[in-house]
Order: sequence, then structure tokens, then C-alpha cells
Amino acid sequence: MTRRHFGNVRKLPSGRYQASYWHEGARHVAEQTFPAKADALAYLSKQETKVREGAWIDPQAGRVTLANYANGWLAGRSDLRDTTRAKYDHLLTNHVLPALGSVTLTALAPARVRAWYHDLAKRHQTTADDAYRLLRAILNTAQEDRLILESPCRVKGAGQVRSAERPVASVRDVAHAVEATPERYRLALLLCAWCQLRRGEVLGLQRRDVDLSQGTIRVERAWTAPMGERPVLGPPKTDAGLRTLTIPPNVLPAVRDHLARFVGSRQDAWLFATSTGTALSPRNFNRAWAEAREKAGRTDLHVHDLRHSGLTWVAASGATVAELMRRGGHASPRAALLYQHATDDRDRALAAALGDLAQASEVPATGVPSSR
Repeated sequence: MTRRHFGNVRKLPSGRYQASYWHEGARHVAEQTFPAKADALAYLSKQETKVREGAWIDPQAGRVTLANYANGWLAGRSDLRDTTRAKYDHLLTNHVLPALGSVTLTALAPARVRAWYHDLAKRHQTTADDAYRLLRAILNTAQEDRLILESPCRVKGAGQVRSAERPVASVRDVAHAVEATPERYRLALLLCAWCQLRRGEVLGLQRRDVDLSQGTIRVERAWTAPMGERPVLGPPKTDAGLRTLTIPPNVLPAVRDHLARFVGSRQDAWLFATSTGTALSPRNFNRAWAEAREKAGRTDLHVHDLRHSGLTWVAASGATVAELMRRGGHASPRAALLYQHATDDRDRALAAALGDLAQASEVPATGVPSSR
């Protein structure tokens, strides 16, 4: 056996060489043997450099399978909302672990992750990106835990949020849809569009959430649907969803009328209820909306598009990002920025403003000063 200042090299009966070293109170033996003594010494030199630079990873630690580590990672995430936990569990169970779960962390190479992602993306692009973001988060934690030296999630462009451009309804479109809706549900559409509430937030409203004297509405609860489970009533989607909004004056009369005709006198009476007085579920409301959009000639619109349209109207009115975040109950500026895209009406208003600027500056209609 050859001894050196870091590690040991010994010749095996087979004629090959074995390298080993002590670190953090344990003896570590190279996973492979070497044909020449110089190769074994070179291996030890690399390990010594890693130890000195703080880049050393215990080769035994990363031998846990992705399934075991991922399930432990999810179980330990006490910060996750129930809906988020359900979504992660669904993605792991159905899309990540069937293909990669039996692979150890150290054996999970970038090529394997890339092949898995592209195969899933061919069939379900959005699901592939969701699953990839989850896998990346898990393996980033494994890297922080020093189970692997670096994450194998290196697929360019993977994990991006690819939200298709949603249709925007005009004020007239919404009015037509409201007229085509049974009277007891009309206010729900108005609140989605003009107060920019999510469907689940609207259906979670109670009489006590409406303050007619102040003209406000308070969002404190909402229907949420954990992936693969039935919708349940709980807190809003995010903490930012807890908010008080001013009701536009054009909607206030409809709120008063609805409270008087369709809502019980108790403070905890639901604004939108079934015949038995329980909260109306999203599924039941969707049936009424399907008929309304058909009659309004906008079958391309989903309920969420009413909120999307309303937020687009707010943005076109000149709202700041912070104002959009508050109005929409967004937890991050990124979501609010989605609504600051151009609209035809806003573009015409901007063009008119430019014309006024030119007129005030006495610039000719051609925009080109006449020669003198």
C-alpha cells in the first residue's frame, strides 16, 4: 500500500489499483478501480482539491433515489398551501416519479432529465413545464443539502410559464352576457368583470362582506380546487387575495338589488346560494355561464376571462402596477404586468393624445415643418 499526505493507494490481486481517503470521520473508497497507480493518485488529488475548495460531496449521500428524496422534500414543506401541495403531489405521482423515481440523485444525468422533459412536452407542454419547475426546485434543494454537486436540470427554455393570450371581452360583450344570465347569477358576472374577482372569490362572498355605506366589498374566502380533488371553501388563493375593493358606481345598484332579492338576512348568508341555502359551487355556476356565453355569442370566453378583461380595462385606464396588484389580489408584480398590454381602445386614446400634443405645439398635420 502506498501512503501519501492525502489518501491511500493499494494494489489489488487483480493488478488494478484502489484509492481511498478519510474525510469527516469516515473512509471513502473510490467507486471504481484504476489500471495504473498514477490514475489512482490523480483521483486522490482531485478529491483533495474538492475538500480544500469546499466542493466535496459525499458520494454515498447522493445514492438515495429521487422518489425517496422527493417524497421527503414534499413532506417537509410545511409552508405549502393545501392546493399547492396537492398539485405537487399530482405532478410527482403522475409525471415525474414514474420515469425518474428509481434513479439515484448522483445518477440523474442532464441527458436523462432532458429526454424526460422533451418526451412529456410532446404530449403536454404546460404539464411538462410545471413538472420541470418542481423537479428543479427539488434538485436545487438536494444541491443545497450537498447530496449532489450541481443540479442536472439544465434544459434551455424548460419550465417557462407559457400562458396563452386570453380573449378580452368588451364592456358591451359583458353586458350582453349579463342579460343572458338568470337574474340570481347576474351580479356574479358583474363582480368578476368590474371588481376583477376570481370566480371562487365571488362564490365565497357573504352578506357581511358587502358594505353598502362605503361602497366596498371584502374578499376573505374562496372556493379552491386542489388538483385531483373536489373544490373546497377556504382562504383566497394568496395572502394578497385578502383585500377590500371599491365597487364601481355602475355596479352598486345591482349589488343593492341582489342583496334585497336573493340574499338571506343573516350576516353569514351566501351572496350566491343553492335552493337549500348552501354556497353555490363553481361547477353549478359554470352551467349557467355556459348558457350565457352561448346566447351572447362569445363561446370563446371562460369565466376567468371576465376577470382578465376587467383587469385589462383597469390597466388601460392608466393604473400602476401596484394598483393592479391590489385590485387583482396579486402577490407579485409579474402577474399584474400581464394586464398592461395594449388594447385597441387605449391605443386610440393614446393616438388622440399625440394629436392634441401636436396641435398644442402647432405642428402641421403632415408632421413635417413647411420649408420657407
